[in-house]
Amino acid sequence: MRHMRTDEIRPDQEGDEIRIDGWLQESRNLGGIAFGIIRDRFGTVQVTVKKKENPEMADILAGISRESVVSVIGKVKRSDKTPRGFEIVPSEIRVESMAETPLPMGVVDKVGAELDTRLNNRFIDLRKRRVARIFEFKAEVLHSTRQYLRSEGFIEVNTPKIVAAGAEGGSTLFKVDYFGRNAYLAQSPQLYKQNLMAAGLERVFEIAPAFRAEASDTVRHLAEFMSIDVEMSFINSSEEVMDIAEGIAFSAVDHLAKNCKAIVDEAGIDLKLPKRPFRKIPYGEALEMAASEGVKLEFGEDLGTEGEKALGKAVINQYGEEFYFITDFPTELKKGTFYAMRRDDRPDLTTYFDLDYRGQEIVSGGRREHRIEKLAAQMKENNLDPTSFGFYIDAFKYGMPPHGGFGFGLERFLQKVLDLPNIREVILYPRDRLRLSP
Repeated sequence: MRHMRTDEIRPDQEGDEIRIDGWLQESRNLGGIAFGIIRDRFGTVQVTVKKKENPEMADILAGISRESVVSVIGKVKRSDKTPRGFEIVPSEIRVESMAETPLPMGVVDKVGAELDTRLNNRFIDLRKRRVARIFEFKAEVLHSTRQYLRSEGFIEVNTPKIVAAGAEGGSTLFKVDYFGRNAYLAQSPQLYKQNLMAAGLERVFEIAPAFRAEASDTVRHLAEFMSIDVEMSFINSSEEVMDIAEGIAFSAVDHLAKNCKAIVDEAGIDLKLPKRPFRKIPYGEALEMAASEGVKLEFGEDLGTEGEKALGKAVINQYGEEFYFITDFPTELKKGTFYAMRRDDRPDLTTYFDLDYRGQEIVSGGRREHRIEKLAAQMKENNLDPTSFGFYIDAFKYGMPPHGGFGFGLERFLQKVLDLPNIREVILYPRDRLRLSP
């Protein structure tokens, strides 16, 4: 007897005795036949009992509630009445865990549940094949990202998530009582990534949670999210950093298209392999393109949600492209990012960029200021005392290479790839302004 997953069973195994484990998705009695659908992570299989041949087994099957966990031992039998061309005739059905009734929400019901109901009962929601597929996608994107970055000479690191100071200002910091001292949850690993450039690691990446205490209640904001952070030394331009960000996005889409066709087809996703290199649109031109779609902004203003959407629509209409960079952000707009390098030929502009996908920012980054005098001056412009950033500023005193990097928003990318209306759908247990459980 073989213990098998549902996707391993084939019609040509007729007569083989096997064992399958899973959840009883549904059971029915039709005349003289009782049948049940057993589901595991990999699919479903039908179990069939003829009442005349085995009335006791038919009664056992009929008495099991939906979504109970069962273990079934039986033989494979060909059948032209089932979608997969076979069924299992059981000799034993064991209930490992009987589900209470009624269920808090349906698994295969055609009537959908509200997102809050789904998130409140996430363990049930994740039993839906469509929902589980989201996290298979996520795992594949993480896999392709690690593969790509390692192929480019990066090493994976882990930095602290309880920190003494924030990298991006105090208004979005979560405060923590750290043994009687004030500490914060990390908004990003920015200060540590740069510290590692001074350490000589040259190319590092981290895939880890980041925390933002933003009181935003939108379909694209979270209090906790996964960030793919990258930092690299000995660069001559921000284009080198953009190349890596582009490589992550391209390799993810390419990997999904080539290695996850069944998942892509089942999800009904129109996955287009992007044309390389990605288009680079200077900030000023981006404002003009957004205006062509009805969103007018002054130079120096943040594009914001509506501006990003308008720009995305303009890029699609004019070029038929979904990925594009926005470059040459004004210094005034990025002033709060004290470590952003400004252009030597145009101090009113930075070397910073965003990578947008279908009208939504998924990456932000650029060259960092590695010259300590300029960095200290920029910190003071933001009313920051360089001496209070001990370990960070010290790293610039003893040989800091030219460097740059970015943060890549994994969930924002996935939301757009899967064309989902709310970013919470790509988080197992999302955290936002209102949700702390489960």
